[in-house]
Amino acid sequence: MNPTADGRLPVLIVGGSLVGLSTSLFLGRLGVPHLLVEKHAGTSHHPRGRGNNVRTMELFRVAGVEPAIREAASVLAENHGILQAATLAGDEQEWLFKEIDPGGALRRFSPSSWCLCSQNDLEPVLRRHAEGLAGELRFGTEMVSFEQDADGVTALLRNRETGAEQTVRAQYLVAADGPRSPVRERLGIGQTGPGDLFHNVSITFRAAGMADVVGDRRFIACYLTDPQGAGALLPVDNREHWVFHAPWHPERGEALEEFTDERCIAHIRAAAGVPDLAVEITGRAPWHAAQRVAERYRVGRVFLAGDSAHEMSPTGAFGSNTGIQDAHNLAWKLAAVLGGWAGPGLLESYGRERRPVAEATSERATARSAEHRHPGYDVNPGTGRQRGVLAVALGYRYPAGAVVGADPDGPAVPESFAADGSPGSRAPHVRVRRAGVPVSTLDLFETVPVLLAGPEAHAWHGAAELVGKRLGVPLAAYRVGPGAEHELAPEEGADFGEAYGIGADGAVLVRPDGFVAWRSAGAADDPEAVLTGVLEAVLCLV
Repeated sequence: MNPTADGRLPVLIVGGSLVGLSTSLFLGRLGVPHLLVEKHAGTSHHPRGRGNNVRTMELFRVAGVEPAIREAASVLAENHGILQAATLAGDEQEWLFKEIDPGGALRRFSPSSWCLCSQNDLEPVLRRHAEGLAGELRFGTEMVSFEQDADGVTALLRNRETGAEQTVRAQYLVAADGPRSPVRERLGIGQTGPGDLFHNVSITFRAAGMADVVGDRRFIACYLTDPQGAGALLPVDNREHWVFHAPWHPERGEALEEFTDERCIAHIRAAAGVPDLAVEITGRAPWHAAQRVAERYRVGRVFLAGDSAHEMSPTGAFGSNTGIQDAHNLAWKLAAVLGGWAGPGLLESYGRERRPVAEATSERATARSAEHRHPGYDVNPGTGRQRGVLAVALGYRYPAGAVVGADPDGPAVPESFAADGSPGSRAPHVRVRRAGVPVSTLDLFETVPVLLAGPEAHAWHGAAELVGKRLGVPLAAYRVGPGAEHELAPEEGADFGEAYGIGADGAVLVRPDGFVAWRSAGAADDPEAVLTGVLEAVLCLV
């Protein structure tokens, strides 16, 4: 477990699904020893949580796992869009949207792209890569109880197969233990939001004939509206394996046991519009769409991440992406504090930054479910067709937190996406060359803060080295320009200064998570003093 000299483990992660595994991966990449415990014996077997947005894929790109994820997702690489139809075999059908990125416009803003990878395919990739880093992963192990004090967290763990128990002492605990989070309940953290929205039963089945009915329509999901077959069809391999989400109404007294094989088969046949379609039911699992956000993301040395912190309607796959991005935000802050180059106050910025994003994103997810008339969600759309999906995926911002100069009154999720390089926003993607090798500016951000300076900003660049050494902060610095004296050279057609909103003598500070912490459009009379103040404020060093 790699405990510290005083016998404490730096970080204990509770929960080994997408968010817990992502936390382990990100901490491991930063060299932070940790232990992950997951009560189930292995990763998920159910194909769900499949939509990974462009920001999540950027994070996985920097973490070195994007190629492996795309390989695992290759069978669905050609699936795009959401189709709505009365039945699959009928003539009444409409594409709610046909392409995720029509025309490839996203290439201007990111080196990555969306990826359709089901949870049962993604989790093994994350687990495999996380296991080779600084952490230990124990599946089939549950946390029975925990107590915390001013110095750490004491947790009792139990092996579910042998019953053997072990007490561990950790400096911090990350609870990625799902929407019914025992950790959140133990801490007494309440939740805001309307609560449950609707309920579905997710049915996995085999039907080789379904491919003939679907034809060449390569959708992410198809919403079927015929009353006898209402639900959502999702492809698993576009051939014989499929998932069907059937509306479930426990609030009307409908029991899960009523979803027998016979009922499920009849429902799927009605949705397909093929009365004699051969169907074999292979599994079923209930799920609940809800809109809730925890009132607090932190109590002492315990942090909530993912579904333990927020629940969202599944339309748009915002929930899993928000959770993975929670993990990324928290990981660098834990690494900085544990590494001694940030003050403990930095950890308070986690909730200040991530909670407003979850609130705004969950509202967007609910509105999108209404717009798409998600099966089982019987409400009328509010303000018409939802826009700004890219604003949710790439444009979310931190008006308050570990930033200097952000607009404190700005929205966490704006109405539209703008890559302007302002403090609190995701750093823009600019194509550059480093030592002759083409990279994205996003590839520079992972382990330490980075100062990017314009081609004439030699004073800022020089100040970075001096200030970093004086404060004990591992600060990297690059000048961006066409000359040999510059560490980064913009590719043809790339305008670094315009993208980041600075002049030739300006500079911008980017956090390890790729968010702009501060910027100066031009030179300063005393760059060392300015940069010292910025780093002390961002990293809570005073």
